Amino acid sequence: MFALMTAAAAAGQQLPIYSQYLYNKFLINPSVAGSEGFTSVNLTAREQWVGYSGAPRTFSVSAHGRMMKRSFSIKKDKSGSSFRPSTKGRVGLGGYVFSDKNGLISRTGFQATYAYHLWLRNSTQLSMGLALTGYHFKIDESEIDFEDPDEPWFNDELRRGMFVPDMSFGVQIENSNYSFGFSIDQLFEGTAKIANSAYRNFDVERHYYLFGTYSFFQGTRSEIQPSLLFVTTEQFNPVADIGVTYKYDDTFWGGLSYRTAGAIIVNFGVRWNKIHFGYAFDFTTQEIQRLTWGTHEISIAAKFGDATRKYRYQDRY
Repeated sequence: MFALMTAAAAAGQQLPIYSQYLYNKFLINPSVAGSEGFTSVNLTAREQWVGYSGAPRTFSVSAHGRMMKRSFSIKKDKSGSSFRPSTKGRVGLGGYVFSDKNGLISRTGFQATYAYHLWLRNSTQLSMGLALTGYHFKIDESEIDFEDPDEPWFNDELRRGMFVPDMSFGVQIENSNYSFGFSIDQLFEGTAKIANSAYRNFDVERHYYLFGTYSFFQGTRSEIQPSLLFVTTEQFNPVADIGVTYKYDDTFWGGLSYRTAGAIIVNFGVRWNKIHFGYAFDFTTQEIQRLTWGTHEISIAAKFGDATRKYRYQDRY
């Protein structure tokens, strides 16, 4: 029975699914770190299929920002000490910690990100990012009942869990009208050996993300933004989110999207000073909906930074 459950978990959802990725794309693409110029701190909590035992549950805290466009350090030269610019503001740094539990499997870990940003034209930016990821992989033995007390899954590795290192890569291009990005998560396809040789290893698949948005401006305050997120794995199990979002004065937004895996997503958000609050509700069209109260996702973000650090196209307001 347990072998069947593990096989199903391996073939199913391995990484968290987010419904508000548009407002924190850093969680799916490391090149986003510092791309806006702001320093952003974000808390995301997602409860999938509320009321269903063993349903996925994800929490993450992320932060990223851009090094100042002009910082100064003391340099020695023939005439003595002088101040010279030490950076042009092309580097973004970020990271996050997360906890993701899906049935018997739990992953708790971190990501540390380095991004580099280039201006292709006066208002178009190309970003590239590389991230180091590590997480503790564990199966909750307290949720398992075995008829055979000598079942080989009861070993020290299973009780302690194990650390799995990996990397992610991403690229993004954006300006005031559009943004397009591509990223690869679990680049090395880290393998977690969760039992003895009598069982197959749990193989982590590469995940590929492709997203795009385009903005249609209605005057100076209103914006309509269609979006697409395409996700697939090495086994080519594609899922797409197709949606549209309305924004007003960068202080209120609401959107509707359809996920091809079988879900309709409603989301809205507001901004008060530097604080951004977002909420999303997923209504699944699958059989499991009869046993749950849907999926709920909350995000709270704070953005800091003055006009000299702000990404140029945001001055359109």
